[in-house]
Amino acid sequence: MANWKKYLAEFLGTAILVAVACGTWVYTGNVVATAFAFGLVVVAMAYSIGSISGAHINPAVSLAVFISRKMGWKDFSLYVVAQIIGAIAGGAILFGLAHLHGDIAGGVHGYGHMAENLYEGITAPTLLNKIILAFVVEVFLTFVFVFTILGVTRKAESKRIISEDYSKIAGMVIGLTLVLVHLIGIGITGTSVNPARSIGSAVFAGCEALEQLWLFIVAPLVGASLAAACACILFKEKKVVETGQSVAAVAPAVLVAKTVAPVVVAEPMEEPASTPVAKPTAKVVAEPVAKVPVKKPPAKKKKKPAAKKSTTAKKA
Repeated sequence: MANWKKYLAEFLGTAILVAVACGTWVYTGNVVATAFAFGLVVVAMAYSIGSISGAHINPAVSLAVFISRKMGWKDFSLYVVAQIIGAIAGGAILFGLAHLHGDIAGGVHGYGHMAENLYEGITAPTLLNKIILAFVVEVFLTFVFVFTILGVTRKAESKRIISEDYSKIAGMVIGLTLVLVHLIGIGITGTSVNPARSIGSAVFAGCEALEQLWLFIVAPLVGASLAAACACILFKEKKVVETGQSVAAVAPAVLVAKTVAPVVVAEPMEEPASTPVAKPTAKVVAEPVAKVPVKKPPAKKKKKPAAKKSTTAKKA
């Protein structure tokens, strides 16, 4: 499969996420509807483009996959570029539709009129407190979302003897987790957990959103990095389970493999040890007996006395 298909899939998936999910807020202003819109779009993308690109549609997810060493530097960079361009394209579609319609909701619950993420709407005594609260919330929510993705997809890729294949329901689990974090965070920051999604809406929202955009880029990346680090630690411990050392149900299969292996190795060791010794001895004994001519020298000696007897007979 050509690499450009992966990047195109990420572009389209992120564009659809911003246009549809952020558009739900723009046209309804309903928290629950917006939360489910984000989750359902992710579910749809997971089952449509998941087999092509993995359906990251989020630079934070791509960063976690890169830290987990499941993606190279080149793919990671191009994924992020495709996601950001796709988010801006989705924001442009939403901006055009919203202004053509003329009657849009929004402007409360941490969102602006383009569903951009804001922290100045947080109730706190000082601006610093608002920034700290928004940063902590975004790091935590991104950690929960990305850690769930790494956990579910890791189990689906596992080759354990006792198979726990969650590949069929992984998209549903990831989508419902995104619904959960949006239900928690919409009232605080509008819930970014996705730098590309924040960029796509902030570009068309104005100066205020662009001034606060840095937080919704840095915080999700920090949360994703922490999730990847924790996942690597926890899943390294699960490698012991795969060898059958801590799961009783796996142990019998491992023990059977260990008992069969010595029998297979022991039988061939006896056969080659006997055959090579017999072959060289048979060849050495047969060769000297065939090569030694015993009858030829006596035949030459018998001819000479026969000639002498004939000469003496003539003289007589």
